[in-house]
Amino acid sequence: MDNPLNYPLEQLMLIKKNRFDQALKTLEEKKKLLEKAYEKLYEATVERDKVLKHRIAKLEQLREKTDAGTTSDKIQQMKTYLKTVDEKLADREKKVKEQQKQVDLSQKQVDLATDELFQRKKDLEKMEIHKGEWEKEVRYWVEQKEAVEHDEQGSATHSLRKKEAQRERKKKE
Repeated sequence: MDNPLNYPLEQLMLIKKNRFDQALKTLEEKKKLLEKAYEKLYEATVERDKVLKHRIAKLEQLREKTDAGTTSDKIQQMKTYLKTVDEKLADREKKVKEQQKQVDLSQKQVDLATDELFQRKKDLEKMEIHKGEWEKEVRYWVEQKEAVEHDEQGSATHSLRKKEAQRERKKKE
């Protein structure tokens, strides 16, 4: 742009642009953290499901042994082992729930970062619109000033030619 003046809010606009860029980086970071949280949740769920399948298998084995009439020592031993498996399952379930909380927290942070990004974008767009309007106004005033100067030059030239024409007429007379 060939404006004779610089936009007075250029620094503010630069600050808004930097804030927008930072909000964009923050959103990307939060999305990566959310993705990692989902991966950990998936791993914790897989671990819990393994323990759950093992528990179910041991329960079926206990039922089969009970139906087959195994000794009470063996049944007691299997029940004790099932308690250990139940504790392990409870531990894995707790880890899944904790990781789900992490996922929820990460999702909340992504949502906040997204809102922040949209707000920064809106602020930047407002500044860009203002700058465009300011430039139009400056162009208008510059054109008005140039038109006035052009009119003054035209009037001066016209007056000068008119005087010369009068002098020429006087000389001829």
